[in-house]
Formats: sequence, C-alpha cells, structure tokens
Amino acid sequence: MSNHPDDKPRSAAIEQLKALGLSTYAARTFVALVSLDEGTAKDISEFAEVPRTRVYDAADELRDRGLVDVKQSNPKRYWAISTETTGRHFEQEYDHRVQKLTDALQRLELAEQSNEQRGVWTVTGRNTITERVSEFISTAEDEVVYMTAEELLTDNLAERLSRASDRGVSIRLADMSQSAEATLHENVPDAKPFESLWDWADTPAGRLLMVDQEKTLVSVLVDGNGAHPPEPLDETAIWGAGPNNSLVIVLKALFTWQLESNSQ
Repeated sequence: MSNHPDDKPRSAAIEQLKALGLSTYAARTFVALVSLDEGTAKDISEFAEVPRTRVYDAADELRDRGLVDVKQSNPKRYWAISTETTGRHFEQEYDHRVQKLTDALQRLELAEQSNEQRGVWTVTGRNTITERVSEFISTAEDEVVYMTAEELLTDNLAERLSRASDRGVSIRLADMSQSAEATLHENVPDAKPFESLWDWADTPAGRLLMVDQEKTLVSVLVDGNGAHPPEPLDETAIWGAGPNNSLVIVLKALFTWQLESNSQ
C-alpha cells in the first residue's frame, strides 16, 4: 500500500478485523470495500494488494459472515455493509461467543462445588483487584465490612455497595479519608461506620474486605509504572474464601474484635 494518510487507520482496522476472526485477505478486502464503497475483484485487488484469485475467496468469507453483498453482474460487484451495522454485527457475535464460553465453563464446574478455597491466593494489578472486590460484594448475602484507600474507590464499587445495601446486606465501613467517607455515605446512607486500626494516610494499605465472614481480601499499594496518577503506585492483594480458610479466620477474628470494640 502507498504511504497515504489513510494507511494508519486502514492498518488498524485490518488488525482488529483479524483479531475478530477474519482472515488477512478477508480483512483487507472488507477495508478496501469500505474505502471504495463498492467494487469489482479487480478494483479490490489493486486497492488492497490482494491477489485477484484470493479476492473471490475473501468475498465468499465476508458474504458468509453477512458483511458484504454481491451484485450478480459481469463482472461481479461487491458492497460492504455500513460501518454502524458492522459494529453491531461484531458486538452481537462477540457477546454470543462470550455467553457460550460462560455457559461451557459453568457446565464444567462441579454441581456441588465447595466454597472453600484452600490456601491464600494472590492477585495483582489495580483493575484486576477492583474486579475481584466488585465480584465479592455482588455475592454478599448478609454483611460487607470494607475499608479502602481513597484512590482505590471507584464509582462502580460505590454502586455495588449501594446495591448490596438495597437488597438488605449490612454494610460496615471503616474510618477512611473524608473524601472516601463522603462518597460512600452518599451512595450507602445506611452504612454503619466503625473505627479502624489503620491510619490510611501514613501506610501503604490498599483495602480490606470481608463478605459474609467467609470471603476476605487484603491489599497494599506497591511501586507501579505510573499508570494511575498522581502517584506511581499499583496494587497487590491476597484473598481467601471458606469458613476454614486461614486468611478468613485471621481477618474475621480481627474484624470481629474491632466491630465489637466499637459497639461497646
């Protein structure tokens, strides 16, 4: 392809289409048709640098995926569906595949799978830990005890806590920064505060979570790559699940002591 201003978005589009399952020639052919509006195999071959004999195979692949229409003229002409329709097509296909994957994985799980997670598990990365915390809160049935550093409190987590409270889950929140407390009080007005042992301003503590006294997670802030301004900090956590899990036993004893001390 020539050194044209459109080459960069064209290359990006081709790479994404390949990632979504199209062959290289099909991806090049489709991108060419988007640029040309419509064209013959000769037009596509010259524009996309695809051998003309391979254009026909690529066009058949695209037609089978519902991405191009064919005009039965001599020579045949090809037309790509609109960009908006293409986006919806792949979004629906992606959602369908994700659902099939989820269903298949769920069928692989044991019907009577125990909630006990033997040992203590490690998870790294702020986004990954946030997803784990969000998942634990979403499964809460009776109680959530939560402490967090201000920079780790996302709108999504505040919303998950709010939803848990709305369905009758008791929410216990430790002393935190004024900003974090204000955000959580706004989202979870029925939450009950308690005094914690940690001074969040002077320690690298990240968050502490206990759900239904059977799931616990504790994290700390560590040196990162600067991806989360203003501080170049990332996060690492350990978690455990099950009434006999060692981490659960330790943190449950700690939380219970703190909560009982605050109630006296």
